[in-house]
Amino acid sequence: MTKFIKKYLTITIASFIFGAGISLFIDPNDLAPGGASGLSILLSRLIPIETGTMFMLINIPILLLGVWKFGVKFILSTLYTTFMVSAATNLFKLMQPLTTQPLLGAVFGGVLVAAGVGYVLRAGATTGGTDIIVKCLRLKKPHLKTGTIFLAVDSVIIGIGGIVFGNVEAVLYSIISAVVTSQVLDMILYGRDEAKLIYIISDSSAAITERILREVNIGVTQLSGTGAYKKEEKQVIFCVVRKQIAHKVEEVVRQEDGNAFMIITNATEIYGEGYKSYFGEKL
Repeated sequence: MTKFIKKYLTITIASFIFGAGISLFIDPNDLAPGGASGLSILLSRLIPIETGTMFMLINIPILLLGVWKFGVKFILSTLYTTFMVSAATNLFKLMQPLTTQPLLGAVFGGVLVAAGVGYVLRAGATTGGTDIIVKCLRLKKPHLKTGTIFLAVDSVIIGIGGIVFGNVEAVLYSIISAVVTSQVLDMILYGRDEAKLIYIISDSSAAITERILREVNIGVTQLSGTGAYKKEEKQVIFCVVRKQIAHKVEEVVRQEDGNAFMIITNATEIYGEGYKSYFGEKL
């Protein structure tokens, strides 16, 4: 029961954040940054129906697709989310917009929409619309990030928005909003690991390994390698370290072997102990 309450409380709060982003920032600035919400904004300009209500109507056929792909249990929470987003969007529509500057609307609206969608997804539901379409696509293409797929789908709606509004600037601001949403959404869902992947080849590998384990306190893997030129056996030190403490590894290597061969690169997605759960992050 506690888990159930926590889930739906999260969904409710996230739905209101989503609705605030649409009604207080994006909609009043004539932006259509994509998704079912962007399509709702466009259609509300052509048909005298509130944006939130239009959002609910657009989702009906998409929810039927969700029932087919994910089952009734999944759709129950999504149906609740869709209703709450629709209600929140119409509710915030009664308030004055917080800004009439398109750039501010694009940035802050994009952040709020991404936060709303992100925490709904983390709660195990969707806000309907393109969320369900994206989930269907990830069944076929699981290697693609959620935010990346959203950006691709949103591009089509942004293009339509340019035709409806007849305003190139609105299209450009919508693109900014879509990019902001994509980046913030990936940050919420996948986090920012800010880690470095380091390979070290040295004649002092034993001493370097011992100091990294003791002083930096991170895991180290030793790989066996053979130099192609001299045919000499080498121990290759392999480790992943948080960006904030990567310099400690570099300092250890510098002190133990100034001639060591070291490769340092960015690690963008890390799963396992101390980082993310593989199964928990595939959203």
